[in-house]
Amino acid sequence: MRQSFLRFVRTLHITRVLVRYRLDEVIYFLPLLKPYQAILRLSPMSLLGPRPQGTFAERLREALETLGPTFIKLGQMLSTRRDLLPEHITQELAKLQDAVPPFPSQIARQIIETALNAPLNTLFSRFEEQPAAAASIAQVHFGQLLDGREVAIKVRRPGLQRVIEQDLAILALLADLAERYSQEGRRLRVRAVVAEYAKTIQGELDLLREAANASQLRRNFAAEQDLLYVPEIYWDYCAPPVLVMERIYGIPIGQRDTLRKAGIDFDQLSRRAAEIFFRQVFRDAYFHADMHPGNIFIDPRNGSFIAVDFGIMGSLDDASQHYLAENMVAFFRRDYRRVAEAHVEAGWVPPDTNIQDFETAIRAIAEPVFEKPLHEISVANLLLRLFQTTRAFQMQTQPQLLLLQKTLVNVEGIARDFNPALNIWEVATPLLTEWLSRQRGPQGWWSELKRQFPQWGLVLPELPVLLHGILRQAQQGELPLIVRNDDIEGIRRELRHGLRRLTFSVGGTFIMVGLGIIATLEHRLDADLLGLPVWFWLTALPIVLWIGASWTRAVFFRND
Repeated sequence: MRQSFLRFVRTLHITRVLVRYRLDEVIYFLPLLKPYQAILRLSPMSLLGPRPQGTFAERLREALETLGPTFIKLGQMLSTRRDLLPEHITQELAKLQDAVPPFPSQIARQIIETALNAPLNTLFSRFEEQPAAAASIAQVHFGQLLDGREVAIKVRRPGLQRVIEQDLAILALLADLAERYSQEGRRLRVRAVVAEYAKTIQGELDLLREAANASQLRRNFAAEQDLLYVPEIYWDYCAPPVLVMERIYGIPIGQRDTLRKAGIDFDQLSRRAAEIFFRQVFRDAYFHADMHPGNIFIDPRNGSFIAVDFGIMGSLDDASQHYLAENMVAFFRRDYRRVAEAHVEAGWVPPDTNIQDFETAIRAIAEPVFEKPLHEISVANLLLRLFQTTRAFQMQTQPQLLLLQKTLVNVEGIARDFNPALNIWEVATPLLTEWLSRQRGPQGWWSELKRQFPQWGLVLPELPVLLHGILRQAQQGELPLIVRNDDIEGIRRELRHGLRRLTFSVGGTFIMVGLGIIATLEHRLDADLLGLPVWFWLTALPIVLWIGASWTRAVFFRND
């Protein structure tokens, strides 16, 4: 009851912000929300409040920033979905700032001591009171462990989890309504998108999970630290609201003048950005999904990338990884039919899609792009136009690809910023071709064999006994064949009910006829009927009826 009340209060606050920024005008076009429309129209702020300045897109951005971290990060995610929203809105949402005033360091101290169950001075020899950075989810303090190691201490904002859980519950309700009453909502799989977003932001709240993400990424690039360096996690000092990791020293990637003075090769930097992305996606199927400039530093000693903030990570299953590679390689080869077939095989578009029409539509968007010089071709924009086109072919939204698309936009932007002439296809194609050949060739078979071997080791000892039992049953004619089908089961139920009704009907008819015969013959049971006494018919017919019903049940409904 208390949770419902708090959710109601939060809904009222969201309503107040919508009215304040005059975003309620969008809701007036949704018939489903007519009761909500009436509340908004009668709101005193709607009638008496001042008119906010700015375009609709600007007001939307300001409203999301006012509503807090859940909506800020939702807006940041939507800023990459130019296949769903107009470009002027996505451009404005891209300006969303996650920086907020820091909370008092005394509160940070209390959170650390409570989470790690120890006084601060027994954990750190130095704790800097002034936060180095503050965002909507957490803030960072620098410090030093007792053994002298320099660390960055990330502390989650107090009271944040409750508000975010309320916001996610409200978004889940809206998504459920959208899918229930809107065909477009079902096609876009709004519930799945909201669920994926909820998983992402809940992962950001749990700093212990973020520490595990960083540890995994560090392990993936352990042999390539000159390409991407991931700070070490100090597990003894980590808990859900606290993360302690190695402090890094690097140049923020946005400081171009400083990078130039440090002698960083911009062309190498742009190629490394693209290579890091494609290695994460196609080698590891696990990638840093928040690679905006604020989370990337450059080591001035060797020009390697240094990543921080591992709250948002993306992963791909084998099927998505395979078909994504197939699509990219087929695009580069201008094999548009293969692109269309890959979409159908992956289940991204309905199986009855006309391949010829789909191929023609893909060719129409790709050919104008490929008429440009290769270094001017944007992979992100090409995929964006593909997603826009596939909407006409009822392509369902793939939640696992949303983070990938966002990351690709960020990485390509960074790479092209340092080298506008970068041919990203030149970097991507060898990696993709090599990956596909490994998956299909002997190396891929051998890798799969090694992966499955431990499971086979458990099953193989049981195979002789199982095989012997099957062969013995087959020899004795006892091998059962069981076919399960929902439609067949429905027919069986109908037949069973029909047989029962038939049995009762025939039995009832026999009783009525028998009573009529007895009445007609004036209770003379020894009278003849067709050469046999009446008592014989009254005894034999029920027995025959019972035997017939039992035989039918035994034959057709043996397992019931």
